[in-house]
Amino acid sequence: MADPSQERAAQPEGPAVLRGTVAPGEAPRAVDLLARMAPFLSRRALKEAMAKGAVWLERGGRERRLRRATYLLRPGDRLLLYHDPRILGQDPPRARLLHDAGRWSAWLKPPGLLTQGSRWGDHASLERQAGRLLEGRPVHLVQRLDREAGGLLVVAHDQGAAARLGLQLQRAEVDKAYVAEVLGDLAAAHGEAGEVAVPLDRKPALTRWRVLAWDPARRVSLVELRILTGRRHQIRRHLEILGHPVMGDPRYGRGNKNREGLRLAAVGLAFRDPASGRPVALRLDPRRLGFQAPPPELRLGGGPLPAVDLGP
Repeated sequence: MADPSQERAAQPEGPAVLRGTVAPGEAPRAVDLLARMAPFLSRRALKEAMAKGAVWLERGGRERRLRRATYLLRPGDRLLLYHDPRILGQDPPRARLLHDAGRWSAWLKPPGLLTQGSRWGDHASLERQAGRLLEGRPVHLVQRLDREAGGLLVVAHDQGAAARLGLQLQRAEVDKAYVAEVLGDLAAAHGEAGEVAVPLDRKPALTRWRVLAWDPARRVSLVELRILTGRRHQIRRHLEILGHPVMGDPRYGRGNKNREGLRLAAVGLAFRDPASGRPVALRLDPRRLGFQAPPPELRLGGGPLPAVDLGP
């Protein structure tokens, strides 16, 4: 018998969190407890929800995703099903592996793909796609891109590599290059280059920009950007503060809608290899991502670095 405190769920109208606890003397399979928690879902749908990362196991005060339907539960175990048909029904775009260095790898994240999953699932994330493509190799996120943005992103595959790359990011020792199309004539308003140092979320934030071109017919400036900090939506928020929001930004700015989505992409990264300490410079040709801009020049402390050009 199930724990009397277990909620017996009816079909929810929207997103819902369903909970169930294993009673003393029981040892059901995970899918069996889920079937009692969510009688409105078929076992096939429940297994799909598990595979997509929407089921969590709580044991001993700790939580983790549970994907195996036949996993045997223990008395006191608690399952949580984060059920959102909209998320579970997503067919996300696919990330592309650009370079595999063993302890880290470089990826092309398409617009519309999350970098990291949530409690409601992770199948629509680069993190999960990378783990599956690399046959279960651990994936440690050291940087993120907004869902609406695309471009180059590096992940680590062991804790040591993640720590070394993370430390470089914290110390602003990584050169991160982006391109964007922004509303209006940025050079006429603020000059050919400059920086924004407005704090975000009560933390220091610094974005440097350089105008590459101005299209008077579209009233759009093409801009190359560097960020020395990594605040949430930093580039998008700083450009809005300048009065020149990114074209297609659904959250920040006015008059900047377009049909092409968010016109912002990560196109270059330079850092020190976490294993050898040698400089590494990776870049995507912005023209292959729909931006009429030259490949960025990447630096680490001194002069420019020879870069490995990665195709999308």
